[in-house]
Parts: sequence; structure tokens; C-alpha cells
Amino acid sequence: MLARLHEEFPDLTLSKVRFLDAQGLVSPERTASGYRRYDERDVDRLRFVLTCQRDKFWPLKVIREALDAYDRGLRPAAQDDGRPSAPAPATDPALAATQTPDDGTPADVRINRAELLRATGLHRDSLADLESFGLLRIGADDHFGAPDLQVAHAAASLLSYGVEARHLRPFRLAAEREVALVQGLTAGPTGADREELVRQCLALHLALVRADLTRE
Repeated sequence: MLARLHEEFPDLTLSKVRFLDAQGLVSPERTASGYRRYDERDVDRLRFVLTCQRDKFWPLKVIREALDAYDRGLRPAAQDDGRPSAPAPATDPALAATQTPDDGTPADVRINRAELLRATGLHRDSLADLESFGLLRIGADDHFGAPDLQVAHAAASLLSYGVEARHLRPFRLAAEREVALVQGLTAGPTGADREELVRQCLALHLALVRADLTRE
């Protein structure tokens, strides 16, 4: 492990690695005899920690928070100091709902309230309103998932036009009714067939809404 990192970090010592291990920044697998076994992921985490210390002068607390964020699916920020941030939404959220995501957003991304606020530009009070009206539902682990991030981006756009969170409540109620309908239609198929059927149901819904809006 030291040999793999020596070229980038010639001053790295085993005691330094043990210290980072004790701080919980890297957790190598232990063999039955207690020997630490560092896999590729462990080496990558060590490289990240050492790079942040050397190039960005981050304290261990900030590095630990960044590692936790990466583990929850966040990405390096393109600007500022490069700390992790929530992924940006797809170009067209409506189309993204009917297609396989292609923007690289991890399906299992998990973000806390502060990260959601930074990612969407929502005000804290607006987030509280969206939660109270049922548009956003935080998980038992006190984090939001990828679908919540997409909803929050769409809601933030609507709020910027003067729409209030209470006006969005009917969308939640309509979605719940449609979910029940889709679940009934997809009760039989499984796997890829069920996923495709769900996509087609969403595509039909979107087409009907757009068709009616076009006629007006």
C-alpha cells in the first residue's frame, strides 16, 4: 500500500496511515490474524485524504464530511473549493421521469437538508413548506433521496415564478392517485418488463397533460 502511494506522497509513513485509520478516514479489512488489508478503494480514499491535506489544507473534520458525502452519492463541486455537492438535475425533469437517467445521478444518492438547500437554492422556510404539504418526505435516516432532489429542483423553479408551496399540494394528491393506478397495472410483470411498463405509463401521463395544455 505504501509503495503504491510513495511516488505521490514520498513522506507517507505507516504511522501516518495508522493515524488516519484510527480517525475513521479509512477502514481496511482485517484478516483473522489482525493484519490490515488495503484494497483499491482504501488506497483511493487514502489518496483523497492526503491530497486534501497537501493541496487544500483541509482539516480532518472537513475531509471526514467530504468522504461521508461521497459515500452518499454526492459529487465534487465544479467550483469553489471542490467540496462535494448534490448532482444537478436532468435538462428536462419531465422527460427524465420517463427515461433511464443519463445525467450520472446515482439512484441511491442521499443528501441532508443543508445539502438540498445548497443544491436547489431553496430557502429554509420554503423547504419546510414543501415538507408540510407532502411534496418532500425525508427518510428515516434524516436524508433525502434522488427522487426528492428532482422534486425539489422542480418546486424551486415554480416558486421562483411566485407559485406558493400550498398551490403544489394538488400535484401531490394527483400523483398519489396515479401511483395507485400504475401499481395496479404493473402488479403482474416483474423486472425489466415492469420498469418498461412504468416508463410507458409515465410517458402516457405526460403526453395527455401536454396534449390538453396545447389545446387550451
